[in-house]
Amino acid sequence: MQAEAVHGDVSSEHAHDGMIFVRAGIFWMGSDHHYPEEKPAHRVSVEDFFIDETPVTNAQFAEFVVATGHRTFAEFAPDPRDYPGILPELLYAGSLVFLEPAGRVDLRDWSQWWSFLKGANWRQPYGPHSSIAGLDDHPVVHVTHHDAVAYARWKGKDLPTEAEWEFAARGGLEQAEYAWGSQLTPDGRHMANTWQGSFPTVNRNLDGYSRTSPIRAFPPNEYGLYDMIGNVWEWTSDWFAPKHEADATKACCIPRNPRGGLESASYDPCLPHIKIPRKVLKGGSHLCAPNYCRRYRPAARHAEAIDTSTSHVGFRCVVRNGELNETAS
Repeated sequence: MQAEAVHGDVSSEHAHDGMIFVRAGIFWMGSDHHYPEEKPAHRVSVEDFFIDETPVTNAQFAEFVVATGHRTFAEFAPDPRDYPGILPELLYAGSLVFLEPAGRVDLRDWSQWWSFLKGANWRQPYGPHSSIAGLDDHPVVHVTHHDAVAYARWKGKDLPTEAEWEFAARGGLEQAEYAWGSQLTPDGRHMANTWQGSFPTVNRNLDGYSRTSPIRAFPPNEYGLYDMIGNVWEWTSDWFAPKHEADATKACCIPRNPRGGLESASYDPCLPHIKIPRKVLKGGSHLCAPNYCRRYRPAARHAEAIDTSTSHVGFRCVVRNGELNETAS
């Protein structure tokens, strides 16, 4: 069902610097039918903005690194002062990489399929013996929130708010389950890079990909945006809260350009005495499956520690008010 009254729109003449113009509108954000953190569904308004047509790619991030000398968080060994109690043998540069287990595992224990690999980073997404050769048009991964913000600022852009991201992902479809409609695979067609099979041990790869995919491998949504669902999770600028703020049902009370709460901290389950602030991720990834993490929907959201990088998290940028920042490259 199309959004009623004022809703987002795309006009091709506004496309600019690999971005798509999304017109201001009001939409239903969140969902009351899935995970608790998506509740309550509520009306939100956003103003005009441009958003990247695709996630930032390896090639684009490489240009940034060459121009600025930026080193990502994953390329530094942890500072023991920031992680009191950390085991000395864990003080090495690396990042979290998905490794498919050999047999059945407890789905409550993510450590069974995530491994902190020494030497894993955006250039070596699966460890020291891997590379991004041939992956120029795949989303960059192994970037923390800080890395994403650094790239955005270099481009004179910003990270989207959760509301902006979800509004853009919906493509004008009011309260649709997916960014393309009501069915996950309409007429058997795979619309995004997700997991087919029983996660984390059986991936049937019916969509053609077992890990990341090229940024235009699947159809865009109605706004012309690619990979808003699946492939890689995407950072937003909002701090995570365990649920949306109270439902706004009256037109006079519809939140305008909301930004997720105040800075908050959550406990790391591995180091419970360390509080790590978390931001909202959106969109799901190639690891989202029907039996686990059904977050391949616009309303879905996930909390990610700002110091964490993984093999399935990337980002895209926005520009508000239709003007690039003066610091743009």
